[in-house]
Amino acid sequence: MDRRTLLKLGFAAGGAALVAGCVPATGTGSKDIVETAVAAGSFTTLVAAVQAAGLVETLQSPGPFTVFAPTDEAFAKLPAGTVESLLLPENKDTLVSILTYHVVAGNYPASSLVGKRGALTSVQGQSLHIDGRNGVTVENATVITPDVMASNGVIHVIDSVMLPK
Repeated sequence: MDRRTLLKLGFAAGGAALVAGCVPATGTGSKDIVETAVAAGSFTTLVAAVQAAGLVETLQSPGPFTVFAPTDEAFAKLPAGTVESLLLPENKDTLVSILTYHVVAGNYPASSLVGKRGALTSVQGQSLHIDGRNGVTVENATVITPDVMASNGVIHVIDSVMLPK
């Protein structure tokens, strides 16, 4: 079964939480993850990428999901032409891999990450190393706004785009 099929199934089995003591929470926002990102206004690049990757419907499904969402400024830090290249139809698989690397099945609010160190398995399949001992970082990114609640999960705003290994 490929990653897209797994995404569409809503990850009923949940994410493999390796961060000690992480307990998925329930989303409390009235809008889903995509609607919340659109309404925020600072995720236009991320929303365009989600649309180009064909992941809108998935991220509007019941989930729950935890999304580490790079801002437009985070995408602007990438080398010139990178975003435009990723949005091309021939690069869709790469784009899906990058975007799903930012998503964890399950709802992990900041309170379940702060003070802990470990990993969560991304939807893409690779581990995301979390360090919550001094703020919260995930891989090379810092969570700059935690706990943007959506009806189907939580968004943690990050300052960098994370690239799978």
